[in-house]
Amino acid sequence: MIALSLAEIAEVVGGQTHDIPDPSVQVTGPVVRDSREVVPGSLFAAFVGERVDGHDYAPQVVAAGAVAVLASRPVGVPAIVVDDVQAALGALARHVVRRLGATLVALTGSAGKTSTKDLIAQVLRRKAPTVFTPGSLNNEIGLPLTALSATEETRFLVLEMGARGIGHIRYLTGLTPPRIGLVLNVGTAHIGEFGGREQIAQAKGELVEALPAASDGGAAILNADDPLVRAMASRTKAKVVLFGESAEADVRAENVRLTDSGQPSFRLHTPSGASDVTMRLYGEHHVSNALAAAAVAHELGMSAEEIATALSEAGSLSRWRMEVTERPDGVTIVNDAYNANPESMRAALRALAAMGKGRRTWAVLGKMAELGDEALAEHDAVGRLAVRLNVSKLVAVGGIEASWLQLGAYNEGSWGEESVHVSDAQAAIDLLRSELRPGDVVLVKASRSVGLESVAQALAEAGAGRGVDAR
Repeated sequence: MIALSLAEIAEVVGGQTHDIPDPSVQVTGPVVRDSREVVPGSLFAAFVGERVDGHDYAPQVVAAGAVAVLASRPVGVPAIVVDDVQAALGALARHVVRRLGATLVALTGSAGKTSTKDLIAQVLRRKAPTVFTPGSLNNEIGLPLTALSATEETRFLVLEMGARGIGHIRYLTGLTPPRIGLVLNVGTAHIGEFGGREQIAQAKGELVEALPAASDGGAAILNADDPLVRAMASRTKAKVVLFGESAEADVRAENVRLTDSGQPSFRLHTPSGASDVTMRLYGEHHVSNALAAAAVAHELGMSAEEIATALSEAGSLSRWRMEVTERPDGVTIVNDAYNANPESMRAALRALAAMGKGRRTWAVLGKMAELGDEALAEHDAVGRLAVRLNVSKLVAVGGIEASWLQLGAYNEGSWGEESVHVSDAQAAIDLLRSELRPGDVVLVKASRSVGLESVAQALAEAGAGRGVDAR
């Protein structure tokens, strides 16, 4: 974080100092909420969780070098005491970004946010120092923590914004007002909470409503291939830049194909020129992500050649997202188990089909959460798609949602042993260990709550595999 005194922080967050002998002492390290991340100069934000109360760690973090604790009660060590630690963290983030000379780029969407954020960061940091959301820390706590990790040298701040309801993104943009806003897509992720795709579009569009006018440098980067996103152009005063495969897109892809290993290749067109891209990531869905990143980078002054080179060299920075491991026996494990929704599940299955040409393919799939009344139909559709893509074997893992996956496959014509329903991750591991053959390709994917990453990890360890360096 940029250096701030404890007195200044207390004023910004409306807090009272306790047990602080010298309020002029500065916070020079990061603001953290995990006691294990404390380094000398840190400010520790003490949150009260369901199982752990951060206040209990106050003596420990100060002993480890934290300058003070941001707390909701006195803790017997240097502290700034506030009514609401989350609100105080947001106020501090808002104060810091106002002082920064950085350009804020915010993005949202139903699918692909984290992968696209990682691509944007890898492209922009070739131009100037860039800070970006780690993993998927895109909520009311993760976003300000990311913003507070910026320094005086930071020129680009790339922030992923998630939403579980109307008003969430409006709140986040109030903490960290972006100059450039990117909306990737409107899908069915969390549709059970929102109630419909139109409501999801309403929530995601809060990002473009928060942008400054075009005359003040505001730019809304919108997906030309998604009608609900494209319609958001009417909700902003910012300059509108379209990306996609549509001929009307300002930044578009032509001659899209997949390499024999399932990596996308295409001709990138921008208003300032064109250049060829061959990505290291797997799956055609990354073309849209790459175009979104290219549109942001072009708006910030990068040439088509610079962008294409950066995209061709970029990899995955976040775990369990199309993470590929090649075992010595030729088995390929694709760990995409961080999360799942209908759009990302279909994209992963298509990537599996492309990677597995001429090889035996396995789809180890589990529940897609938060689909509400659409859950049965969406799981059934994914099971059917696995059959249409000629996936050799579907392993549906878990409870009733997994049975719907298998039922969809069965009704689409999956007979005999082409699909199987197992009770849990361990059962899937046991099945695969006994039946995998050299050269097989295995996709593992489900919502985070299912914990299927354990399947991918166990299979990789069983083969003493080596991770493919995609970074």
